[in-house]
Amino acid sequence: MAMKITVLIVAYNEETYLPRMLEDLKKQTYPHEKIEVIFVDSASDDGTRQVMEAFSSEWGWSDVRILENPKRRLSVGCNIGLKDFLAEREIPSEALVRIDAHARIPEDFIEACVRTLEDEQIVGGPRPTVCESEGAWGRTLWMAEESMFGSSVSSARRETGDKKTYVKAAFHTCLRREVFETCGLFREDLGRTEDNEFFYRLGKNGYKVCRSPEIYSEQYIRPTFRKMLKQKAGNGYWVGRTLGIVPGCISLYHLVPLAFLLALVTSGVLAICGFFWCLQLLSALYVSVAVLMAVYAAFSMQREGEKVPIPALLLPGIFFCLHIGYGIGTLIGVLSIPFGRGKQNE
Repeated sequence: MAMKITVLIVAYNEETYLPRMLEDLKKQTYPHEKIEVIFVDSASDDGTRQVMEAFSSEWGWSDVRILENPKRRLSVGCNIGLKDFLAEREIPSEALVRIDAHARIPEDFIEACVRTLEDEQIVGGPRPTVCESEGAWGRTLWMAEESMFGSSVSSARRETGDKKTYVKAAFHTCLRREVFETCGLFREDLGRTEDNEFFYRLGKNGYKVCRSPEIYSEQYIRPTFRKMLKQKAGNGYWVGRTLGIVPGCISLYHLVPLAFLLALVTSGVLAICGFFWCLQLLSALYVSVAVLMAVYAAFSMQREGEKVPIPALLLPGIFFCLHIGYGIGTLIGVLSIPFGRGKQNE
């Protein structure tokens, strides 16, 4: 007998991307009568709510519910949906998968989740990024986002391997009900790092995340450089802030942009004092690595049979801006710790 699955989608002003995700959901090969959908609208002021309502009026799903998140924060919205998922019902759903409104999924996504979940408690898969724009600048931003030097350090973001493996975290994971009953929900005092802390807590409770290449999804990158830079700065801020709340869930690679920023400032001060070699050495090292990673990204694109866009020549400068933006965000987050709630029990 097919397992009943809940799909949770939390959205804020996603009238552009949400319809595409819902079209993917409609094409799922898994029995629709075994899929319930929980929407959480985070006080959108565009047509997001109307998109949800139009989807809910269609026949064939186990159930479709639309909930409200007036606080807008993603972690709060997730918890609103999870509490509804965990509520007592005549036929409860056995597992839940949270899918971003910015994502795309193949037609066998839920089927692959259920198949892998037969012997597991938590499953997920690779989630590379895709570019909304086919223009040269959009593809250049995508190259920066996909590059290990730009953003994609985590192997979960790239399609690697053809066998199941166990990882610390994954995107668009499907989790059995008992996982939430044992480990609890997301921390609402975190923003953008709520997933980091949640997976960290899963590990402390003995759970493993099974990563299967069959569970494939994609995520749209930010469509403009300004939005991408804003995203990186925001991510950095919450990494810094989380160091004062649950430092154990932050990895060292999250702090590399801050370390680079501090090294740059320190070497600049030393240069003013007459020690120019520090700044010259740091600059030479960074430029060398940035250029090498840009060349590698270009060769990777050519290997896939795609033409390298001319703006890709700007990749070293884009890398620099993203790293500085992330580093400044992290520094501000760290400096804000004394004015927040302080370190909490892990």
